[in-house]
Amino acid sequence: MIKFGTGGWREIIGDQFTKANVQKVAKALAVMMLEDGAKPEICMGYDRRFLSKEAAMWASEVLVSEGIHVYFTNKSKPTPLIMYTVDYLKLDYGMAITASHNPHLYNGIKVFTKGGKDADVSVTSRLQELANQVEVVQPPYLFDQYVEQSRITYIDLFNEYIDSILEQIDQTAIRDARLKVVLDPMYGVSQTSLRTILSTVRCDLTVINERHDTLFGGKLPTPNSAALSKLKQAVLDLKCDFGIATDGDADRIGIIDDQGHFIHPNQILVLLYYYLLETKGWRGDVVRNNSTTHLLDKIAQHYGQKCHEVPVGFKHISSKMAETEAIIGGESSGGLTIVGHISGKDGIYAAALLVEMVAKMKRSISEIQHIIEERFGRFVYVDKDFHLYQEKKDDIYRILLENKELPEFPWPIDKVSYEDGCKIYFQSGGWLIVRFSGTEPIIRMAAEFESKELVDQAYAIIEHFLQINPS
Repeated sequence: MIKFGTGGWREIIGDQFTKANVQKVAKALAVMMLEDGAKPEICMGYDRRFLSKEAAMWASEVLVSEGIHVYFTNKSKPTPLIMYTVDYLKLDYGMAITASHNPHLYNGIKVFTKGGKDADVSVTSRLQELANQVEVVQPPYLFDQYVEQSRITYIDLFNEYIDSILEQIDQTAIRDARLKVVLDPMYGVSQTSLRTILSTVRCDLTVINERHDTLFGGKLPTPNSAALSKLKQAVLDLKCDFGIATDGDADRIGIIDDQGHFIHPNQILVLLYYYLLETKGWRGDVVRNNSTTHLLDKIAQHYGQKCHEVPVGFKHISSKMAETEAIIGGESSGGLTIVGHISGKDGIYAAALLVEMVAKMKRSISEIQHIIEERFGRFVYVDKDFHLYQEKKDDIYRILLENKELPEFPWPIDKVSYEDGCKIYFQSGGWLIVRFSGTEPIIRMAAEFESKELVDQAYAIIEHFLQINPS
């Protein structure tokens, strides 16, 4: 059963991620494009995961056999560059073979629509339904033959993508700052792009973990605190201004500050929104998902703007940004986008903007964070993952979402939302959410209060109520 989640279709290689299923997704997309009268052209990209290039070729063969011309990236590329290509070529659709930040056993497919946006639920639901119905006839020609017939065209908009980012940052300010930076692409696909950008603006750059390793060094290719110990040590040893990490397909970002502290994606969003409003003088709303810090709400209110909350899935952020003309949107997992760039998340552009922030504000990241805490207060955010058997997951779903049962909390509840999981808003401003991951077989929780003690207390209550222990 092919099933699309919040970040596309992802499955374990050799189990559900197979040549047959990749071909079914490609056939379904071709059918949908032709039924809708979409432009019969598509951009196809892939990352460095095991079988990514081969899967991109399998999908391309099917798409071409159905009458769709394929623009095929000549090498593994960051997902944001694929999205940029869709927008640049004015295509109706694009596809990337990637499982983003998932473990190395996974691979998958992301689909993009006009403007380079993540396909919304109306597209992915229909695509999922078709993929589970279609039958694939083996394409009459192989990939190389389609290339010879000019039905597959190699394309590389690397220069255009890099230039589009350089045009949006203050290169002079960054050059003058002479920043010292460490980059950790986590064995993914960001190193060429970020090396080019940061070298152009004269950063003193050191790169680690850049070789091609489909096992991602034995770690999750996600820029969280647990995976960035080597980056932290490099920042401290080399006395750098900060360190940058990107996930496997470079659409998410992680930061180590000048003091070797991990900067949570929530804090990155806060830093950049504050920078856009306070230093650059921009005005506009912000969009976050329901598992992201409410400090954004407080900053927005201070500047006369509004923070909009949406379900998890970047497609919801992109849509709400377009609807509200927000200037920034993001999520607690490390993805964000800025108005004027592509509509999807881009860790490479986010990194460039953070470099500009440090250069123009002439302060370290730790100093800027201190300023924000002094002005808006300090919120403590903790997220947890729970790997559970299906029977237990079903039991929790029944308790929270069907029966709508809740434990007794010592704080008055303001409201409860069941739009995406179960989110409890307390009158004090604190909150707690329990939701099912759309891309992995786990339950995710997040909580935010004014102190670590309150966060721990909230978790103790909900974990006891649901009879679960953290992974």
